[in-house]
Amino acid sequence: MGKIERADALIGQVPFAITDPERIPAKRYYDEEFYKLECERLWPRVWQMACRLEEIPNVGDFVEYKILDKSVLVVRTEGGIKAFHNVCRHRGMRLAHGHGNCEAAGLVCPFHGWRWNMNGENTYVLEPGLFSKEVLAKAEIDLKPCRVETWGGCAFINFDHDAAPLRQCIEPFATMHDRRHVEKMRVEWWLAASLPCNWKLAMEAFHEGYHVMRTHPQLLPAQVRGAKARYFQMPGSGSTGYSQSLTYKTRQQVVEGSIKYMKRLNEGMAGMIHARDVAVAEDLRDMELPEDVEAAKLAWNLRLCEEITRRSRAAGLDAPDFTQVDAEMMTSGVNFCFPNYFLLPIYGNASSYRIRPTGPETCLFELWSLTLMPEDEKRDPPRAPTPMRHDDPSWPPIPKQDYSNLPDQQLGLHAGEFDYMILSRDVEGLISNYQRLIDGFLAGVEQKKLVAAMSKVNGGIDEPIKDLGF
Repeated sequence: MGKIERADALIGQVPFAITDPERIPAKRYYDEEFYKLECERLWPRVWQMACRLEEIPNVGDFVEYKILDKSVLVVRTEGGIKAFHNVCRHRGMRLAHGHGNCEAAGLVCPFHGWRWNMNGENTYVLEPGLFSKEVLAKAEIDLKPCRVETWGGCAFINFDHDAAPLRQCIEPFATMHDRRHVEKMRVEWWLAASLPCNWKLAMEAFHEGYHVMRTHPQLLPAQVRGAKARYFQMPGSGSTGYSQSLTYKTRQQVVEGSIKYMKRLNEGMAGMIHARDVAVAEDLRDMELPEDVEAAKLAWNLRLCEEITRRSRAAGLDAPDFTQVDAEMMTSGVNFCFPNYFLLPIYGNASSYRIRPTGPETCLFELWSLTLMPEDEKRDPPRAPTPMRHDDPSWPPIPKQDYSNLPDQQLGLHAGEFDYMILSRDVEGLISNYQRLIDGFLAGVEQKKLVAAMSKVNGGIDEPIKDLGF
């Protein structure tokens, strides 16, 4: 009991701490002191997706990852993936920007020409006799490593050398997606948005599906839009959502409704459902189905998964058995990995999000479209895009709809007489859960409790409020 009281006392010292899990203080989204506390106590202690490994396919390739005022170089070496703090050991010059290859020339400081190889070892100092031997000791001038581990085709970094291993901190999210072979997925496109809102607001737009009825009406049949929409527990699934199947009266409607939904998602996310998946559905349109609507729905989904699996493998893709993956129901439509990473998998594809703060009321939102590709297919490494405005007309329809809400939500927090957000205990609990986990980091709760809490936060959306153990 003493430890629990100690944790409560620590969290009580956090400004705007969450004392009621159904109410989130509004100032957490714009107060500068709270933002500074996140910069000091959260971001230096959490695993962050720093790059996709396909960005650095060759020995010597490096890419820069930036978070707040910190910069890290992630490098592919002959022995694997390494990461180094991006700073010259001489006078503090940032060594590199963007991406490049340091196998031949090394990393060269543009100020005085000091040089390091891809393993972070100093290989050149101009006129070393000008310096005392003590300051040129190997431990003094080799680049300082940053902790790095890999999962799912990505490199993750952590500034805390004492943090628990990556896999411990991202379960059950990691196991949920391993069956989908996400490590084999490759980038089709990569976009970025500069959003005029707090980084947490940007994430919370994807923590629940409750907003779909109003924000994304095209994803629902016309019969259940607006006041006719019902958001509820799906029978046997353990998850919530808008059931489209309840509007189907005939087996033909099952097929047509499924194909229309796939097309809307393909157009709306420009990649979450791949064009090749839509083509499979079109080819199966006239298949024989049972008269009973529920039986027809099951038969249609089974045949669709079987054929997507068969064609994917025939095309040289390392595809799992989507029939089995679908039966396991390990992932939901949107899946969150604390503190700022998402995967949205369907068949052999996934959308992926990463959100980083750039100020108390601004953030960078990156969006990838991923898909399985043949192992031997040659492609140029993906490169970080120039961020677009949130209202750029070229955004795919679904992100455009989400981004249109966020600036007004950020402004609404300042409108007056708004002290806290109110949450549904049943479908908006993920917002409460991850926000209270942030409080744990800010309060200095012991690592064992934080790791246990992460396992309750990582996973699908539309989750209920949970007891995090502190």
